[in-house]
Amino acid sequence: MNSPKRLARIAGLLYLGVGIFGGFAEGYVEPKMYVAGDAAATAGNVVANADLVRIGVVADLVDQVLLVFLALTLYILLKHVQQSVARAMVVLVVIAAAIASLNAVFEFEGLRVATGAVDLSALGTEGSNAMVLLLLDTQHYGLLIAQIFFGLWLIPLGYLTLKSGWFPKALSVVLVVGGVCYLIDLFAAFLVPDFGQLIHGFIVIPCFVGEIWMLGYLLFIGVRTVKTVKPDERILAAA
Repeated sequence: MNSPKRLARIAGLLYLGVGIFGGFAEGYVEPKMYVAGDAAATAGNVVANADLVRIGVVADLVDQVLLVFLALTLYILLKHVQQSVARAMVVLVVIAAAIASLNAVFEFEGLRVATGAVDLSALGTEGSNAMVLLLLDTQHYGLLIAQIFFGLWLIPLGYLTLKSGWFPKALSVVLVVGGVCYLIDLFAAFLVPDFGQLIHGFIVIPCFVGEIWMLGYLLFIGVRTVKTVKPDERILAAA
């Protein structure tokens, strides 16, 4: 029973890496650069923080690699519960990682345009700034689209953790609710942007609670692998 615990703790370390690299790239660097609707400010931010953007792009790519390995580790850990659901979880993570990795290219190209590595002088300063904004706009909304799969993968994960009996039932429920909240946040952002901004700070709370709880449980506890002995089995053992 030590093997599942080891796998769980490996998954916890990978999840921690995802949180650190993803939080830095998407929670710090991207918001620091991107100013919605303001081309001059966005381009100015990119030029003033060129090295930070490069580090952010690399961190984003590392984040996606760690996420895929996290999904594979959880697949090995939980495939005995229901293999088809575990496979679906991995597929959803791979799609999310692929979209997010592709979007890192737009951020890097925005840097190249802003710093003159790509010559758009024919467009003038305003045209060049507009191109930087367009590229970072694409990255921003591309990450929102990836959020579909970042949300969906939590649903099979919640199901697998529930059926395994190795995790608290409340954690499994919060993971599923968090996955649904990711989807609600995404559709609100596209369909009713003003309302989406209004509820964003609240709707993502279950997402963060579920993922942080899962990370901490994997890292510090692992899994509950103590086998419950039935009364009949105790009688037979005594005999």
